[in-house]
Amino acid sequence: MPIEAGDFRTGLTLIIDGELYQVLDFLHVKPGKGAAILKTKLKNLRTGNVIERNFNTTIKFDQAIIEKKELQYSYSADGTYYFMDMETFDTYEISSEIVGFAKNFLVEGQMVKIKFFESEILGIDLPDKIELEVTETTGAVAGNTATNATKDATVETGLLVRVPLFVKEGDKIIVSTDDGKYCGRA
Repeated sequence: MPIEAGDFRTGLTLIIDGELYQVLDFLHVKPGKGAAILKTKLKNLRTGNVIERNFNTTIKFDQAIIEKKELQYSYSADGTYYFMDMETFDTYEISSEIVGFAKNFLVEGQMVKIKFFESEILGIDLPDKIELEVTETTGAVAGNTATNATKDATVETGLLVRVPLFVKEGDKIIVSTDDGKYCGRA
């Protein structure tokens, strides 16, 4: 279904010059003379690059329908991550390039949403925060009473997180999936 540039909204996914883009931001600009233009900030869903482009408000683009399926993470081997559809038992193989930073938050048996365009896998949608178990950390330094002191801790996925001194092995913590930072105790 063609969509005019004047009808853009945040989150809309489009096919522009053969590439998939998501509208991050837009602004209608009406100069003193001439036709109105639309200034946009677009994210390429295949590469993750963000670009800024201007369009005439009457130009039309095809909308890209992005489907999300909830799949269960099974395991990874040789740079490939395996997911299963629990309704059809279909298995999906996703390369480490597509999984990217999300690999730091995948735990076997975890349900995640995978984004598809037609049959192409675009990426993984994770919640903003996730609960992980601390598997290794150093002990607190005796006599350190600083309230904002931190130490390194490794969680069950292998991610290294800076945590407060009171966190110990076996504790469950909440980690931000945006930047991998400690958010609190679980």
